[in-house]
Amino acid sequence: MLDYRKKLTLDREFYPSKHIDISVESDRGRVLSSPAFRRLQKRTQVFALELNASIRTRLTHSLEVAQTARFIAKSILSKLEEKGVNGLESYGLEALENAFVSTSEMTSLLHDIGNPPFGHFAEQTINRWVEKYAVPILKAFPATTTETKNLKELIAKDITNYDGNAQAIRVITKLQRLNLSYTQTLAVLKYTRGAFEDKPKKGEAFDYLKKKPGFYYSEKELIKKIQEQLEVEEGHRFPITYIMEAADDISYLTADLEDSVEKGILSLDEVYNLIKHECEKENEHYLLEMIEERYQQAKENEEPYQFSMFFALTRAKLVTSLVFHVVDIYMQNHEAIYNGSFNAALLEYDKESKYYKAVEILQRISVKYIYEHKDVQTLDLQGYAIINGLLDTYQPLLVLNHSDFEALMREEKIECFISMRLIKRVSSKQIAAYRQDVKCLEKEDRENYTILEWYYRVRLIIDYISGMTDDFALEEYRLLMAIK
Repeated sequence: MLDYRKKLTLDREFYPSKHIDISVESDRGRVLSSPAFRRLQKRTQVFALELNASIRTRLTHSLEVAQTARFIAKSILSKLEEKGVNGLESYGLEALENAFVSTSEMTSLLHDIGNPPFGHFAEQTINRWVEKYAVPILKAFPATTTETKNLKELIAKDITNYDGNAQAIRVITKLQRLNLSYTQTLAVLKYTRGAFEDKPKKGEAFDYLKKKPGFYYSEKELIKKIQEQLEVEEGHRFPITYIMEAADDISYLTADLEDSVEKGILSLDEVYNLIKHECEKENEHYLLEMIEERYQQAKENEEPYQFSMFFALTRAKLVTSLVFHVVDIYMQNHEAIYNGSFNAALLEYDKESKYYKAVEILQRISVKYIYEHKDVQTLDLQGYAIINGLLDTYQPLLVLNHSDFEALMREEKIECFISMRLIKRVSSKQIAAYRQDVKCLEKEDRENYTILEWYYRVRLIIDYISGMTDDFALEEYRLLMAIK
């Protein structure tokens, strides 16, 4: 039996509410008032360090995703109401409608909260730097037992697999300590593989659900605890996460094209002709007919309004159609989705549908004409220089032995005068998370303790730099490079 009362619960780490609606509203308040959420307003969606306020940021993108997720969730509830013998009661959803919709919405607001400044290119930059400069430090630590050698290998994998999805879990549980409900926390876990685990090969179990890291070694015990409480098996996904993922996939299809026109990278006519050309080349009719009709409607307006009219009409039609499509996929695979074993994204599941081909075409155009555009890649290179420069600057904190770093934490003087100054720039919340993690370590096994203390130090530096906004990272880089 599918019983959502086992998934939408009152459980949380501290101070659980006594009523589900109060618990849900508590989560909403914690998310919306979180500093990490506010920082999304100055994080890159596609165009870094953008002054034009009409261009999407991570924050405005997340708001759009949340609205689409709300639409999907409400549509699913309507379908379940019709299908159940006793309506929503058949699925344990009676009186949980608000929890279902709000959790979908808040999960969408949180889905990018772990992304670093300068977008996905920064993720690769962090991993490349750690591989080159941090891993050699780890390799030099003594390991005289098989257990310690295995731990070193595990930690090496973990620190070279920074991912915004895994960082999101760390932000909400450790860095911001939002004390969200277990339901809300687990719904954010988009991928079910630990960063310390090997990526499964194509065709292996959960190869899609585990294609990226979903959490770090530092949060593995907490994730295990929450999964057990909500009856979600290892490697499986929380059902509402599928809704967030679909909403994200739908929301950016026209958004990046729209922003590219606003930026002057493409014109309205160029966007129309690119889509038309790709549709004709692929013998695709659904998207072609839609954009031709919308283009003609837009052209009937005055020149300044043609651009916004075309995208508004196209977006409205496309979002509605795709929402109903993913709702159908959700219903057809309801048991697997509820159990979290459905090994695909809802929007990509039916590769024979007209919607899948339309999505592919829009994604292909965005990659070729926006993400690979010289101006966008120039911004990537600037971000690469800034992130690398900051990591280089803070590297002395990773070279210190654990005794010296412990002295720093006690605000004592040490020989490395650079580290004494650097540590004062790191956020107190990141330092508090480091202290809490290290406090839980066993000190009897000195080799293991040394490795794990250093691991949390790596997390500390990455937490600090990846938590910056684009403009703060640029300002910090200029300041520390003495170019301002």
